[in-house]
Amino acid sequence: MSSIPTTSGIRAINTPDEIDTMMGHASDALASGQSLHAAMLSRDALQLARSRGDFERMSRICMPLLEAQRAVRLDALATGPARVISKASDLTECPTMGCYLFAPNLVGADARQFRTAANASEIPVFVLTREPQMKSGLWPIVGVGERVVRIRIQPPNNPDTIDPQWFNYASEQLGDQAIEDAMNAGEPNDPAAWRVDDLLDRLDACPEHEKFMMALASACQDAMMMPVPTVIRRRALINDPYSF
Repeated sequence: MSSIPTTSGIRAINTPDEIDTMMGHASDALASGQSLHAAMLSRDALQLARSRGDFERMSRICMPLLEAQRAVRLDALATGPARVISKASDLTECPTMGCYLFAPNLVGADARQFRTAANASEIPVFVLTREPQMKSGLWPIVGVGERVVRIRIQPPNNPDTIDPQWFNYASEQLGDQAIEDAMNAGEPNDPAAWRVDDLLDRLDACPEHEKFMMALASACQDAMMMPVPTVIRRRALINDPYSF
């Protein structure tokens, strides 16, 4: 194992250069082929920067995070067809790198928990969830972050073999919807910082989506130009169409 430090979630470290130090380690991890570790370090740095209202650093973190997640996605897709997980016993004790499609009777929260546990064990996985097929024949695909993102798409030609091309297509459609949902979540005159938060709320729903990361970087750049809002944002979950 390399000397690159491990991650432990969002850490309250007060040294001024801590974020830059974390991103230096992330760059080293990516250069040495530890894509997942680079992505996790970048995510830690992104959240720490947001806790400080440092949108400039956030904008710079987005591109290394995009590159790290791209490598994770491509490595997973290269393993072949996605494994379909419809019950807990479908999961092996030691999952391996690859694509996983969670299906009924499991739900999006199960998939998110699986990805979190796999990542904590340094296992790169690319995970999607489908809900029960609709009468129209479409498959609802769901991603779960702080907000839920849903799309409805045509199933693969062979539902018993989830080929990587269809899996990647489904992920792209989900990420496109996440961007649209985030952009429509607030009001036109909301502070730019709130649009950043609307995107962060959906990051776990589509962490592999490159255009989503580019949208987040753009929102951070907008927020850099504006004063940090002093008004506390209050939105009841009952008014959020994407909440449970």
